[in-house]
Amino acid sequence: MMKNFRDKKRLLLNLQNEINSAALYRTLAEIEKQSKLAEIFSRLAKSEEHHAAFWRKKLEHSGIQFKQVQPDWRSKILQFLARRFGRNFILPTMVSLEEQDQFLYDSQPDAVAAELPSAERSHARILGLIQDKNHTGMAGGLLAQLEGRHQGVGVGNALRAAVLGTNDGLVSNLSLIMGVAGASQSRHAILLAGVAGLMAGSCSMAIGEWVSVKSARELQERQLAIEEQELTEAPEEEMKELELIYEAKGLPPDKAHILANQVLSDKNSALDTLAREELGINPENLGGSPWSAAASSFLLFIVGAIIPLIPFIFTQGMQAVSWSIIVSGLALFIIGALITLFTGRHVLFSGLRQLCLGFIAALITFGIGHFIGVVIGS
Repeated sequence: MMKNFRDKKRLLLNLQNEINSAALYRTLAEIEKQSKLAEIFSRLAKSEEHHAAFWRKKLEHSGIQFKQVQPDWRSKILQFLARRFGRNFILPTMVSLEEQDQFLYDSQPDAVAAELPSAERSHARILGLIQDKNHTGMAGGLLAQLEGRHQGVGVGNALRAAVLGTNDGLVSNLSLIMGVAGASQSRHAILLAGVAGLMAGSCSMAIGEWVSVKSARELQERQLAIEEQELTEAPEEEMKELELIYEAKGLPPDKAHILANQVLSDKNSALDTLAREELGINPENLGGSPWSAAASSFLLFIVGAIIPLIPFIFTQGMQAVSWSIIVSGLALFIIGALITLFTGRHVLFSGLRQLCLGFIAALITFGIGHFIGVVIGS
């Protein structure tokens, strides 16, 4: 009985995972403006749909009754975000999830027999290649590679930064407020400390993000300047380097030489190619705008930091403390649930873990504040 239950749970989980992946790839294919890339996403969706059909047949042959499986809430949120903010917004999250799932079938004999593990690893590789190429379009060779590897079963950073930035503001200001509340029940003192913590933390995060992005841009600009100088002073050496890069990617030496010679015939395109191939730098982006990064960090920290402060605006004493804990706990659980978008863990586990960690920090600072308040008072 227990074995049948475990088998049913395994088959249903496999089916759900394939339905989720198929829905996400189908959405990316629909919104993708580059025709070759849209075709790749469409073929990935078809591959996942074949996998889903495989698990449906397994369930039916096992005599297991099951309802029509739809994409889960996590996939629907990612679909919405992709349609609203574009493919790049969710691509890092999808790459992370594919990397986690690529070994999921290795211990399942029926999946191994159907060659699902190799297909899933191929999904992860292809999605990683799409991200690594900075979404500038796929070569025909990748399309051929995709066709050859997915004939089997007859397979995010902005979002992460937003969630974690809000979490930083919430946990740090909750801890600060609870620390002051442990020492004193003065509404004025708590509000003053909460607002000060909110502003100090948001300014610190914004400055830190600005310096980080600006430094990265300056480093990349320096690398580009050096590469441009080397291209002018030693073009033969740069050609040899580019030939080696192409050979490392699988081109024969003669074709690598021809391609490198064609690229270096135009100085502008040569610098762009060398920056991407040799340095791994996108000259059109250089890490993004430091001002946009600073503004985002500033606002996200405020969003999180203001949550535990709100009850003290409308009430005071232990009632305000209680409400602050309640609303902060709810926000912590929601943040934990959102984190599952790119970890794939169970919502309840991730939400409760985030809740416990936030409350532990608040409890520690409350205890320290209470101890200091007692010592000072005595």
